[in-house]
Amino acid sequence: MVQPPVIAVVGPTGSGKSDLAVNLALELDGEVINADAMQFYRGMDIGTAKITPAERKGVPHHLLDILDVTEEASVSDFQQQARSIVSDIHARGKRAILAGGSGLYVRAALDVLEFPGTDPVLRQRLEAEFDEAGQDALLARLREVDPVSAGRVSDARRIIRALEVHELTGRPFSSFMPQREYFQPAVQIGLSVDRDVLRERLAQRVHNMVDQGLLGEVLRLDTAGLRGGKTAPRALGYAQFLKVLDGGSTVAEAAEDTIVATRQFARRQLTWFRADPRIAWLDWQAPDLAARAVALSR
Repeated sequence: MVQPPVIAVVGPTGSGKSDLAVNLALELDGEVINADAMQFYRGMDIGTAKITPAERKGVPHHLLDILDVTEEASVSDFQQQARSIVSDIHARGKRAILAGGSGLYVRAALDVLEFPGTDPVLRQRLEAEFDEAGQDALLARLREVDPVSAGRVSDARRIIRALEVHELTGRPFSSFMPQREYFQPAVQIGLSVDRDVLRERLAQRVHNMVDQGLLGEVLRLDTAGLRGGKTAPRALGYAQFLKVLDGGSTVAEAAEDTIVATRQFARRQLTWFRADPRIAWLDWQAPDLAARAVALSR
């Protein structure tokens, strides 16, 4: 039996991906798979604008609330989990709908993409070398073996990862970058936004998060070990509001910093997704958005 294409709803944060995915699922007898890396985390609800049980309207959602804040999100693990869930959904005669703005995670689920392994001992050695020699020294070493990656990375974690992959495989990390080739049939629907409207919407969304109790959520997660995680404490809003707990920022300052960071993130998301010619773009505020998305998905 020919399997239907996976549907992916993509676009910048705040553009309505979750709502459209639910509407598609209701129309097409589908189930939704989360592809927002920060929504993997239990308890990170307000700050990630995680879709609530009521907003899911009875549609099954997968890969929400699967990690503690102390655990590290893994694109490789996500790829295996997402593809297994897609197969299960399709085997039951339903439609699989991927929804999220974490670009690499979307690519990992949809595209032919190989992930090199890891070596904790090697990683620890490289981290120690980084601490001793500094970022410039390790970045210079990366330029010698993988100039492409060296031109793309700018933080410690990515520099160390690129060096680790080269030592493990003998191949430059850049050689593992995804090609635009679907792993299985897929349809990508992008939500095209009015940037000025989105800017204001994102600001209002952050203020709403504050009103809903974002600071209290961050405090609870801090008690649960948020700072000890490698991925979760860098999330938009959480990093800024941890500073409030430390006395280094006011709530108003943290909210403004979060707005700025969220707008910057939305621009990066748009740049990422606009580079993929396979995405069919629909106006995020079109009155017939759901109907047009359904037509593309059929």
